[in-house]
Formats: sequence, structure tokens, C-alpha cells
Amino acid sequence: MKNYYDILGITKSASDEDIKKAFRKLAHKYHPDKKGGDEAKFKEVSEAYSVLSDKKKRAEYDTYGKAFAGGGGPQGGAAGGFGGFDFSNFQGFSGQGGGVEFDLGDIFGDVFGGGQSRAKRGRDISIDIELSFRESIFGTERRVLLSKTSGCDTCDGSGAKKGSKLITCSSCNGKGDIRESRSTFFGTFTSARPCPRCHGRGQIPETVCEACRGEGVRKRQEEIHIVVPAGVEDGEMIRMPGRGEAVQGGGAGDLYVKLHIKADAKFSREGTNLLTSLPIKLSDALLGGEHHVTTLDGEEAVNVTPGITHGEVIRVRGKGVPHGRGARGDLLVRVDIQFPKKLSKSSRELIEKLRKEGL
Repeated sequence: MKNYYDILGITKSASDEDIKKAFRKLAHKYHPDKKGGDEAKFKEVSEAYSVLSDKKKRAEYDTYGKAFAGGGGPQGGAAGGFGGFDFSNFQGFSGQGGGVEFDLGDIFGDVFGGGQSRAKRGRDISIDIELSFRESIFGTERRVLLSKTSGCDTCDGSGAKKGSKLITCSSCNGKGDIRESRSTFFGTFTSARPCPRCHGRGQIPETVCEACRGEGVRKRQEEIHIVVPAGVEDGEMIRMPGRGEAVQGGGAGDLYVKLHIKADAKFSREGTNLLTSLPIKLSDALLGGEHHVTTLDGEEAVNVTPGITHGEVIRVRGKGVPHGRGARGDLLVRVDIQFPKKLSKSSRELIEKLRKEGL
């Protein structure tokens, strides 16, 4: 006797969802309309699913080794070899009349298109732009000229000559797709594909545009306005929906802009904070005083406290990276004490005196 659990590759404790998933996978693999399909295997997994997907039949099968529900069961062998497979138990199938026409839904969508035409979409494209460090912090705008397939600017993408109107496509009667039926032992499957004449639009130009020859798209140069927001980081991508390649009867792809930020000699970045250094003399470190540092907003006065140590950080608030609504990070100024490499005789004598005094 056949072991339906083994056929579907599941255990006796499998849930209803596990059974459904196993059937989907195997039915997709063995469907006879697919290249490399196996009709015998397909019938076998269908038979197993018809029993295990029905709670009453499954209980009888687990108890007696066969199912009696419905008067047929797997041992009786209903016409067509499906063992009473009840399609109403599976979401996505709908029977109509004695001929049984099925909408394949999500099981065989990859094979037949799920009975629905899929909207076409143009190709995504990507470009690289380089920014200065300052531009990355405060944001900027760029205009680039791209050569790509775009909507025709003469007819505004309609494919019709100016002043001409659009008429109903006679090939699809304005529906935009062509429906096709295929008869198999499994039933009659209906699929749809975009109409090749109107490219899924349902309408065609009465008189075609001379610039694009009625296609609605053509290869041309297009200026793209790119807005770079404040605070972007190196390697970040900006996605611009609908600014990629256009396609007949469908939507345009997306444009991806990759940002490359040039390093700065004075500043580096740490999150929303900026880092820089302030070189000061040893005497300034000992005595303290006011100094000026360069920020991205201009010169800023900072107070060096007497006895400040090498590497100590002075925080200048609100001079960092913009973020949120009007908020900005801070500028962190690292103190770099410049020790003299050579000392004059008088300087050495003064330092010796300080050392004797315990300084």
C-alpha cells in the first residue's frame, strides 16, 4: 500500500500548511506541462494530497490505511487516476461546470502566469557621482545628462501624432491582454499575456507619432535633476523611482545613484559628529587662552583651559552633521600640543628652573 506521507515527503505530525506546501513544491516539479515533468509522479502526489488535505479522509487513512469518505478513496481509483481529488479544498482553484476550468492561482503561477497578465517594467539603471565632503554634510543638487530609453517627449508617451486620437485595439477589444486556454488531463487552464499590438494598453494611435513610430518610447538624452540630502555617507544609494529605462506599455524602471565622498584634509566624520584637530604650543597648553578653529560654517572661537592635556577634546555644539528637523551634531576638536624639537639656551634654562620647582 502507498504511504502518502512518504510520497509528499512529510511526517504524520505534519500540519495542514505543511501538507499544502509539500504539494505545491512537488506539483510544480512534476507537472506534465513543464519541461522535465512526470505525469505518473504528478498523479501520485495529487492522490496523496486529495486524502491528506481532507481531515475526514486523513483520519480514516491514519486509522485503517485507506480513506472511505466520498465512496471512492485512493484504492477505488476515480476516473483519470486522481482518486477523488477535491479541488475545492485548495485555495486558488475554482471549478466551473462539468468541464472544470481552473484558475491556477499561486501554485502554478510560475508556469502559466497565474491566469493574470503581468505589468511590464523597464530596466533599472545606476550611475555614480562624486561629492565633496562639504556637499555630503549640507546636501547639494546635481544635473546629469543620461542617454536612455525614455518616454517620447513629442507625443508624451502616447505613441499618437499630435492632434491624433487613440482608438480601441481590435486585437484585444480594448482589454489589453490576450487570454489563451490550454486543455490537459488536469482540466482547462487559462492564462493571459499582454496584447502584442497595443502592448497591454488597450488602445492604439489612429495616426502614429513620427518621432517614436507609435512606440511611445525612444532612445534619447534626458537631463536628470538629483537632490542629494544633507548628511549622506560614502557608498550610500539614492533611489529615484521611474527614472530608469522606459518600456512600451509599462512602467519605467528606477535610477540608482551611488555616492562617492572625497576625503577632507581637515575634517572626518563619526556618526552625526565632525572631528578636527587644533594644534597649540606648549605654552598655550600651560597658560590657556582663546583660540580659533575652522568649522564648515566658518571660524569659531574656543577656550583652551590652562593645563589642558594632549589629545583632550573640546566640544563645539551644533557644528556637526545636520539630522532630523533642524538638529545638528557637534564638532569635536582634538587638542594637539606641539612640543618644540629644539630648545634655545634660555628656554632650556627656564624649563630646568620649572622642573626644580616641581612643575
